[in-house]
Amino acid sequence: MNGGDAAAAAATPSHRRLPDFLQSVNLKYVKLGYHYLITHLLTLLLLPLMAVIVLEAGRTDPDDLRQLWLHLQYNLVSVLVLSAVLVFGATVYVLTRPRPVYLVDFACYKPPDKLKVRFDEFLHHSKLCGFSDDCLEFQRKILERSGLSEETYVPEAMHLIPPEPTMANARAEAESVMFGALDKLFKFTGVKPKDVGVLVVNCSLFNPTPSLSAMIVNKYKLRGNIKSFNLGGMGCSAGVIAVDLARDMLQVHRNTYAVVVSTENITQNWYFGSRKSMLIPNCLFRVGGAAVLLSNRGADRRRAKYALKHVVRTHKGADNKAFNCVYQEQDDEGKTGVSLSKDLMAIAGGALKTNITTLGPLVLPFSEQLLFFATLVAKKLFNAKIKPYIPDFKLAFEHFCIHAGGRAVIDELEKNLQLQPVHVEASRMTLHRFGNTSSSSIWYELAYMEAKGRVRRGHRIWQIAFGSGFKCNSAVWHALRNVKPSPESPWEDCIDRYPVELDMIALEESADFAAANSALYSVITLVCTSWIIRYIYGP
Repeated sequence: MNGGDAAAAAATPSHRRLPDFLQSVNLKYVKLGYHYLITHLLTLLLLPLMAVIVLEAGRTDPDDLRQLWLHLQYNLVSVLVLSAVLVFGATVYVLTRPRPVYLVDFACYKPPDKLKVRFDEFLHHSKLCGFSDDCLEFQRKILERSGLSEETYVPEAMHLIPPEPTMANARAEAESVMFGALDKLFKFTGVKPKDVGVLVVNCSLFNPTPSLSAMIVNKYKLRGNIKSFNLGGMGCSAGVIAVDLARDMLQVHRNTYAVVVSTENITQNWYFGSRKSMLIPNCLFRVGGAAVLLSNRGADRRRAKYALKHVVRTHKGADNKAFNCVYQEQDDEGKTGVSLSKDLMAIAGGALKTNITTLGPLVLPFSEQLLFFATLVAKKLFNAKIKPYIPDFKLAFEHFCIHAGGRAVIDELEKNLQLQPVHVEASRMTLHRFGNTSSSSIWYELAYMEAKGRVRRGHRIWQIAFGSGFKCNSAVWHALRNVKPSPESPWEDCIDRYPVELDMIALEESADFAAANSALYSVITLVCTSWIIRYIYGP
């Protein structure tokens, strides 16, 4: 650290500093990752042994086989015992092995053009809604620095003057998004709604009665014994949680389909107050949603796009600070919004650190794991002043779907994971074209990669998202074939225009912006990840 850095650090209030994770990697999370690795590799370790047995059997002389047959004819007990052992072993293997889960296809909702909102229109409507000049200037600065284009969408109720955030309009928004995505999914997969055995819907801020999952059951007349779930209040990481729940259900229920619907509802969650930290979601969150079709049917492997390999979930809710860092409440005027804690950066950094540390042993090549683990043990056991090895995550994944919560988080992950611009292109362009669509953003990013024709057989995709609670979740997919874009892709009419050159405006502090600077960084970036990888693996 040079003199300027030291002075800046000294001047930084303690509540805005991330905890000193340098030199600290929690061994229990590394141990957990290696436990997962060994568990998944146990079956693979038997394959070489089976191959050796088959090879040796092929080399056996026919006369030896005849002698063995004659010997077995007079040793019936040995034959029965051997047969019983083989049958028992095969039964145990079949019953205990995890069933593969395939992603047959997915669909992202694309709103009609009439719902697009330009910046000047956004600010004009905000002014008509009674926002002060100070709040309008604050929102203008956020929009300019957000990485969003002027082609994102807000719900129809927010286009009205005055806005009408009613329950009926919120239901209409939910129906248009969910049914729009599901109609496309059922259409181009050919799957009948009656064949769906599991339904998981996640929407954080809108949970009516009957539930969103019940709305889908009613619309598509799903069967009466469907296993349906409705996940609420779980933030932008809930899409991965929904996939994990569907995977668990597919391990129990054989030969069936699971549908996952990820969305967020804006109509009743628009903030009309004057607290600046609560105004930021108005500028970033936009209409969007995705429907995903999963299957455990062996016959679907041939047409499926991906196989689900790993899901790693991290939950910091046992800590009071983590639980309260993103909290929906009313301001002093009684207007509901989402408040942000001053500790959000540190809490998010810890959650991401834990998640990536646990995921590493599952996905990194053995050479990378060996180098990292050797330096880690040396530092922990011998207090050696060894510079920790930073694994190359590009050796583990070909594609990265980083939740499009804001452009700064994308910038810092690109820098500290040493990624190339092409690796974060999908995240940047999704944020630019569709805004922050919450839990469904990772599916718009995957759709972008498909539309560009970049996903090839054998490629690995890392989806990572984080949200209130505080949670950080990762999903790893393996491409089963050269993937073509789904029909009616949200990118089909604009993919030729992308990638676009973005105006890289620095997030600078100014006198009138400094009061809300901490909240701006917390929400736009969700976490200042410039430190995260250093905290995991050292400086």
